[in-house]
Amino acid sequence: MPEVFGFDCYSPKEVAERVENVGVTKANLPLLSMTALGVLAGGFIGLGALYATVVFSDSSLSFTISRLLGGLVFSLGLILVVVAGAELFTGNNLLVMAWVSRRISTARLLANLGVVLVANFIGAAGLAWLVSLSGHANMNGGALGKTAIAIATAKCALPFAEAFFKGVLCNLLVCLAVWIALAGRTVTDKILAILFPISAFVAAGFEHSVANMYFIPLGLFLSDGSVASALSWAGFLHHLLPVTLGNLVGGALLVGLVYWVIYRRPAPGASALSNATKTQQRNSPP
Repeated sequence: MPEVFGFDCYSPKEVAERVENVGVTKANLPLLSMTALGVLAGGFIGLGALYATVVFSDSSLSFTISRLLGGLVFSLGLILVVVAGAELFTGNNLLVMAWVSRRISTARLLANLGVVLVANFIGAAGLAWLVSLSGHANMNGGALGKTAIAIATAKCALPFAEAFFKGVLCNLLVCLAVWIALAGRTVTDKILAILFPISAFVAAGFEHSVANMYFIPLGLFLSDGSVASALSWAGFLHHLLPVTLGNLVGGALLVGLVYWVIYRRPAPGASALSNATKTQQRNSPP
């Protein structure tokens, strides 16, 4: 009997099953489709980051309003990923549920995460390059470009441990957004489900590896080496490593693995009972 919550949405247990099934599908995508969808996701997240930077460049806004509005408009990125369809590294951390259930191999899991991460970088950094050529940074009397450089510089200056834990907290919220979006049955459901977790991580200043593949390259493209040495391609890689590791912990372990234990872990004795049934069937006379 299905669980009843009084809403026209999937129950948490049903969402867990859906996430696992989606993980199997994602892991078995053809390489070309996986790569193309990964490039799209990087661009989509970059569009959300572009939108948020416009808000952050307005110095007339208070700190709280700026963070709140910036987070809300940044949500555009994940809305596009979920509704339009794309492969995002941070959301794909939930493939761990299908892996723990032994429905996909370790090789399939790692291949998906690796291909999608690289494709996300191509999409996000490619968008940043196009934006740097468009004159977009000249908006608001050049304040937008200065804000983009300041954001990138601040990210590159983060200590390793701080970047790691901000990455953990970020993807905890991102994967929860994906989780509750899968509980919805309509586009409106999915959009509303995404808004609050995503705006929360942006407002709190947490770190998203794919978003930073847009923010930091854009700052580099706009700076021409005229800012502090912290903003460099080496600084970008130094920042990206702890954030990516943190995203993995926050998404795969704190969301995917926890929900697998709650909803998808086989009941104690289930394997033994299954093996006994198979043995009985083999030994039964025809």
